[in-house]
Parts: sequence; C-alpha cells; structure tokens
Amino acid sequence: MDQTRRLGKSTLWNRIARNWGLYLLMLPAAVIFICFTYLPMYGIVIAFKDFRPARGILGSQWAGLKYFERYFSSYMFSNTIRNTLVISLYTIAVTFPLPIVIALMCNQMYAKRFKKFYQVSTYLPHFISTVVMCGMIILFLSPSSGVLPKLASLIGIRMGDLMGNANAFSSIYVWTEVWQHAGWDSIMYIAALSAVDPQLYEAAVVDGANKWQKVRYIDIPMLATTAITLFILRTGSLLGVGFEKVYLLQNDLNISSSEIISTYVYKMGLRSNQYSYSAAIGLFNNIVNFLLLLTVNFIAKHVGNTSLF
Repeated sequence: MDQTRRLGKSTLWNRIARNWGLYLLMLPAAVIFICFTYLPMYGIVIAFKDFRPARGILGSQWAGLKYFERYFSSYMFSNTIRNTLVISLYTIAVTFPLPIVIALMCNQMYAKRFKKFYQVSTYLPHFISTVVMCGMIILFLSPSSGVLPKLASLIGIRMGDLMGNANAFSSIYVWTEVWQHAGWDSIMYIAALSAVDPQLYEAAVVDGANKWQKVRYIDIPMLATTAITLFILRTGSLLGVGFEKVYLLQNDLNISSSEIISTYVYKMGLRSNQYSYSAAIGLFNNIVNFLLLLTVNFIAKHVGNTSLF
C-alpha cells in the first residue's frame, strides 16, 4: 500500500515537472479563484452571529439559527420564494428549448450570407449591458411615449402601463431574456451540431429521410448530452435569478411580483445594514441550489448516463 502511494505521488510530481509551463500559466487563475471565491466563504459564519462591524466577525456574539428562523417565519419568505420560483421556472421553460430550436434552424440554412446575418443578429443583443437593456425596456414599454404601446394603439389595442402591472412582470423579464440571450445560448448547440459527420446526412438522404427526419434522428440525439448538461446547470441555479435586471425593472407598482430572494438580500444587507439576516437568507438560497444540483445530476446520471460529476 505504501509503495503504491509513493508511486502515485512520484507519477504526479513527474507530470507536473514535465508540464511545468502549463501549470505556471494556470497559477494566476488558481490564485485569483482561491482569493475571490474560497477565502471569502469564511464570511458565511456571520449568518450564525449577531454581526457588528465594530466587533468584527470573531468578536460578534453567536446567534445560532436565529436569523434563519426569522426569515422562515417572515411574510417575505413565501413571497420571495414564490416570485423567485415563478420567474425562474418560467425562464427555464422558455429560454432552455429556444436556443436548441435556433441552433437547429441555423444548421438547416445553406445560404452562407443569410446564415451569417441570422447568427449575428441573434448574438448582438447579448452584448448590450444590463443597465442599457433595462433602460430600453422601460422606454419601449412607456405608456406615454413607448414604441410598443404606440404600435398597439394603431391596431386598436391598449396596452396600458405594463411596467406598473405586477402580473406582467414575469413575462416582461422572461421574453426580454429571450431577446437578449437566446441567440448567444445557441452557440454551444451549434458547435455540437458542427461535429456531426456529413456522411450521416448523406446516408439519411439515400434512405429517403426528409429534413424533419434528419433533425429527429441525427441532430436531436447529437444535442442530447449538451442539453442535459446545460439543464443540470440551469436547475442548479433555480433560486439564483439574476439580481441586476430584476432590481432595475422593479418599482412600487410591481413590487409584489418582482421582489425575489436576491433583491431582498440586497435591501436587507446593504440598505438596512442587517448583515447577519441577509447572510442567512443568502446561505439558505445557496444550500437549496446546491441540493437541487446534486439531485438533478443524480437523476440524469442514472436515467440518461450523463452528469457533471
């Protein structure tokens, strides 16, 4: 046993010695990752303390599960969980399959110029910053001067103030996400389809397959592994709805459906200075996401033989 361990260690060090240049290139990224990802995790302990900045983390008194119980018994618990799940599940239901459809459509295009135009036009919105995107959404949907209400009024439809409508908030968030990111998210699927052997399509044509049959029996099975992997990652962040966009689109009229976990953590932590309370909520959110990731990964591994680890 000891000899086996020694051989394993010597082999490891031999590999490092042979490829020292590659490990040297990786070192800055590893240092940054450790400093900005793992070391700050020590601050999680304030979720279990009555944290006071003047006393520091070590000097603050222990509070146990006080702040977790406070959040679970708060009326904001059900509200934030419900809103987060509605937006997150709605987003996954719409934005997960659409990039696959875009990739399949792009793969069926044979005119190179049109294909390039199609790809560029769907990728460009991804590079618009979140702040600019939210400003555009507010301007487009303005009931007095917005482009969409003006166009709707020409055909006799009165849209009203959509940004002030709590019931419309989740749809506004999700479909603007589609506009901004669906094309960019399709890149991985397009890359997967580019690995398909052209001889498979030729054989399918010889067998009399039409376009739909080639998509069904060649393209979709080729995308299955990539789709399952990305779905696991998306499910692992089910309660991690993006903070910036929701916060920038939020107002007093739609707050009942736009207050999610991340915006509530921000308000409690940085605006109300309730650091321990916000840390407890954030820790609860991360634990749930981690458990969901493990669960979905376990199911995918045993059902589809595809997993992250």
